[in-house]
Amino acid sequence: MRMIPELLAGLLFAGLLPAEAGNRYAENFVLEQKQSHQLLTIHNPLAGNRAEQRFALVSGEDSPPDLPTDCILLRVPLQRMLALETVPLGYLDALDSLDALAGVGSARYITNPQVKAALEEESIQAVPSGPGLDAETILLLQPDLLLTSASNDPASDLPEALRRNGPTVFATTGYLEPHPLGRAEWLRVFAALLGKSDQANQIFNAVADRYEKLAASTNSLADRPSVFCQAPFAGVWHVPGGNSHTAQLIADAGGVYLWADHPGSAGIPLDLERVFLRAAQADVWLHPGVHRSLKALLAADPRLQRFHAVQTRQVYNNTRKANPQGGNPIHEEALVRPDILLADLIHILHPDCLPEHEPVYYERLP
Repeated sequence: MRMIPELLAGLLFAGLLPAEAGNRYAENFVLEQKQSHQLLTIHNPLAGNRAEQRFALVSGEDSPPDLPTDCILLRVPLQRMLALETVPLGYLDALDSLDALAGVGSARYITNPQVKAALEEESIQAVPSGPGLDAETILLLQPDLLLTSASNDPASDLPEALRRNGPTVFATTGYLEPHPLGRAEWLRVFAALLGKSDQANQIFNAVADRYEKLAASTNSLADRPSVFCQAPFAGVWHVPGGNSHTAQLIADAGGVYLWADHPGSAGIPLDLERVFLRAAQADVWLHPGVHRSLKALLAADPRLQRFHAVQTRQVYNNTRKANPQGGNPIHEEALVRPDILLADLIHILHPDCLPEHEPVYYERLP
């Protein structure tokens, strides 16, 4: 990822890279250095009494330590990972470790050019995911680790054949982090699996420092535009909760999120009329579903014309780099670069604050 070295060079020159490597924002993992290994604990807020996975990361051929029965041994650095979703690609790319991928699911949604080229050359294998998940194909690839996202939905569980005979399943919970920098800090988890912790600490600290500097630049702004998000689908409008990473980004960008008072991070299911009661006069509308033009948005539901943000053409989506198949680097590289997302949003809400900024992920609906 070319932007990472440029960011690091600038912050190293400015002396802004802290030496401390402990968690700054992430809440759902803990890395502890033991005498013979690193202990990685992953917390799943959705899982109730199955809330934690623990992994002992042991280097090379070192003798394995005595471990509790609930702790899984992983030999690091890992050489062959299989990612069932696109999310890990951004972390692996930032660490220059895409060559550790043996296979990927959701191949049609991938936007990373290096992975797309490897798929064409068949040096990385595409595997079915979701309901079409093929245990036999995965077993033949013999990956060290199967990367997926943690869930509390039995319908999304992996086939029993994989759980019984397959590779170690590594269920990440980065997507449940309430702060954008918490999501980015999961770079340190992937780095621990790959033996690149020093590199990850430098990258993450540089991103966090820039994000914090940008957020601080909006603290004294008196004019704070009101913002609402998402769009109705099948009659239901799921707006992000007040503790979501989206709400945090809007606040840090100098906006007033209209559901900031709602506890929790999960989406809040509402009908259009309830959203209209609160957001009719809102200044800015973000993330209106899959729509990339006002014409398409209003074709889906002409009643949306009633919103002030539509009438003033202040509707923006994070689809600037989306591909025709529905893939979007917002779900890959942008997970590691919330500072760029924040700069985009500051540019939208307060154009005078970052007049030279060119949006990377966001576009205004024409």
